[in-house]
Amino acid sequence: MIVSDNGTEYTSNAILAWADETGVGWRYIAPGKPQQNGYNESFNGRLRDELPNETLVRSLPHARAVPETWRRDYNQERPHSKLGWMTPRDYARTLSGESGWRAENPDLSARRPLATPANQGSDQPRTLVMAG
Repeated sequence: MIVSDNGTEYTSNAILAWADETGVGWRYIAPGKPQQNGYNESFNGRLRDELPNETLVRSLPHARAVPETWRRDYNQERPHSKLGWMTPRDYARTLSGESGWRAENPDLSARRPLATPANQGSDQPRTLVMAG
């Protein structure tokens, strides 16, 4: 399921047709309630702070290359607090039990599911704090 706001980019006929064709569920947050999709809002804020506010685009190819470079860094090289300050690459490697080229190649699927009965959830101390 995809959760999004009601922006025109998410309510177009093309997006809705794609969701119907692929069987992806789509849920909209209440208008004016970005806190209902906090993960996305946090990501969007980080993306805005690090790309358009910091990048002078020189050409259309450059405008396409810069976000791809940022995406690869964010998804492979940058440590994330939710992963115990490990990079996504290292975290996937620890869960999959694989090493080397296969574990580092983001275009290949892991041979076994990352969430197995033995490691459901997170055992990272930073994520075990109870709310409330």
